[in-house]
Order: sequence, then C-alpha cells, then structure tokens
Amino acid sequence: MDYSGILSDRAVRIPPSGIRKFFDIAAEMKDCISLGVGEPDFITPQPFGAAGIKSIADGKTQYTSNSGLKELRCAVSRYLKSSTGVEYDPLTDVLVTVGASEAIDLALRALINPGDEILVPSPSYVSYAPCVELAGGVPVAIDTRDENMFKLTPEEIAEKITPKTKALILPYPNNPTGAIMEREYLEKIAPVIKKNNLIVISDEIYSELTYGEEAHVSLASLPGMRERTILINGFSKAFAMTGWRVGYVAAPAQLLAVMRKIHQYAIMCAPTAAQYAALEALEHSFRNGYAEVKEMRRQYNERRIYLVNRLNDMGLKCFEPRGAFYAFPSVKSTGMNGEQFAEKLLYSKKVAVVPGSAFGASGRDFIRISYAYSVEAIRKALDKIEEFLDELK
Repeated sequence: MDYSGILSDRAVRIPPSGIRKFFDIAAEMKDCISLGVGEPDFITPQPFGAAGIKSIADGKTQYTSNSGLKELRCAVSRYLKSSTGVEYDPLTDVLVTVGASEAIDLALRALINPGDEILVPSPSYVSYAPCVELAGGVPVAIDTRDENMFKLTPEEIAEKITPKTKALILPYPNNPTGAIMEREYLEKIAPVIKKNNLIVISDEIYSELTYGEEAHVSLASLPGMRERTILINGFSKAFAMTGWRVGYVAAPAQLLAVMRKIHQYAIMCAPTAAQYAALEALEHSFRNGYAEVKEMRRQYNERRIYLVNRLNDMGLKCFEPRGAFYAFPSVKSTGMNGEQFAEKLLYSKKVAVVPGSAFGASGRDFIRISYAYSVEAIRKALDKIEEFLDELK
C-alpha cells in the first residue's frame, strides 16, 4: 500500500534524530566505546526506587490527578522556592508531566498558532525545532558562538525577532555545549524579552548540574519575568531517573491551565509509581541535604575537568563547560567537520561521539562528548581519540 498520501506531510518532512544514526551503528559494533549517550551512568538511588516499588506493593496503581500527585506538586513547589526563590502555587501553577520532554511539547502546543515563530538557540537539544514544527510553528535558529561561550546575547535575540515571533526557548544549562547563563547575562536579555512581549520556555533540566561557585539562576527569578516564563524541569538528569519519565512544568496559572487541558487529552497523568519515586527523591533530598545529588555532581565535575584538559592537550579546542555533562570540542583543526570526524573515529577506533550538527547547523565543526561515564571509560576513549589524531598528522 502507498502511504505517501495518507501520512502527515509535516511529520514526514521532519528528519530523524541526528543522534540515533551513530547510536545504532555503535550498538551493533563489538567492543565499541560510546561517549554519546546523554544519560547518567548512575542507577536511581535506592530510596527513590524503593518508594516506587512500595507504591505498587501498596496497591497504588490507579490514575493520579491529571496534574499529578498533590504531595509531589507541593514538594516541587517547595523545591522551586528553595532553588530559584520563585513561589508557585502547587494547585494552580504546577503540572507533573511525562518527563521534561512532554512539558516542552505541551508548552509549544499551548502557545503556537499556525505560522508563529519560536526562537531556538543553536546548538541545542534536538527535539526543540521538530516539536515547534509539529505544533504548526516555525523554528527560527539563533546561532550561538564558541567565542561567546555559547551564551545568548540580546543583540542575537533582537536580530531574529519579527512580528510573528511568539516565544524564546531558553535551554540552559545547555545540551550539547555545557554552556550556562549566569545572572548578569540573563539580566541583559530580559529587557529584549519584555520589550517584544515574548514568552520564554526555560528548560532547566540540568539546573542541579552546574559547576563552579555560582549556582544556577532561573530567568523566572528576575523582576518581571515570572509572568512570562514557563519553567520546565524534571528528575531524569540530577536524580538519575531517566527511565522513570517524570518531569514538571511551573508557570502562571492562565498558561498552565491550557497546558493541563492538552495533557488531559493526550496523556491523562504521569505514571503513578514513578510519581511516588519522584516524591521520595525530593523528600529524601530535603531531609538528607541532597547528598546523592551532590555526590553525583562531584563525580561529574572530576570527569569534566579531566575530559576538557585532555581534549585541549591533544589539540581539540574546547571551552570549559559549566553545566550538564557534555563537552563540545571543535574539530575544525583536523580539516573535517563534526560528522566526518565522528564517522571516521567510529569506524577506525570504535569510539562513538555525536556530531555537533545533530544539534543545529552552528554545531557543524564540533562534536559532543558526554562525560556521564566512568573515568576509566573516558580515559580509554580519549586514548583512542588521541591515537586517531596522531594518525591524521
């Protein structure tokens, strides 16, 4: 049967994820070392998982409220007050979602009318632009630059704004670059956002994985920005709970009401057992001073320093990532672009990295390397990359 006239033109037109190509090849390659997966190598801390298991044993297997467990929304509200200084009413301003990914999709579908333009920094997470298109919008790339440490500038935002611009996606700490936006940089872009009446979708999934003296700052905490910020976060990265699929969104009640309505029809609610695990993740962390999160961050930081120093020593220029668990070195000095470099490295040395172009055209000359792996695995992979570079000389 010919399905060409049946399938959605919009869905068919979207290319598959640029990450999957290399993952699929690496999965079939014997003894391949992959530094490509954006997933913690830590297992979910035992108390969190035990709470999910106990909820099943206790027969708590029904739907929750569409918005999520009330106790979990209260815990999220308390966490956000503590971490960002912003208050959200757990009854009207917080929605539990199936990972941060669903929250992104809900935000876009709640905002976009056909033809609306959404500003998407590049490079950034692979799902933003396709989700904009699937919602009927037009993604408009804002190219960020290595020399600016991949931060957004007010000039770059203003240059891309048109009468059709509806919102800006703010993906910091950033995947794939590891860039962050400190308060002083957020304060510079806030006036442009206000002047042009933009809504900001602030994806803060890596907020707990920020390195250095200054903690993560949410745009919603700046004067006048809470009312125009949709704050998205979740449990996957900092709490090592990727497979549990629990995220959340916090936003002004009028915005959240529309997002909740879409969630009601599309999802019903996030998985019940996973919500209980997420609730324990927050409550245990409150009681325990975030010991598990701090230990994971400490280990990521050690790997980060080792990885970046090795990359620079071998001639792959890499700025210091200050968030998430990725490094984004330039491979321009090799005479290859990121895709060429990644493909040759994979087949000659059995090391998998992700070409920067998977995250936007401005990532063409870069590769993404995840340090969510053991130091030993990172060391072995870097030794092979160094051999690869020596053979190019």
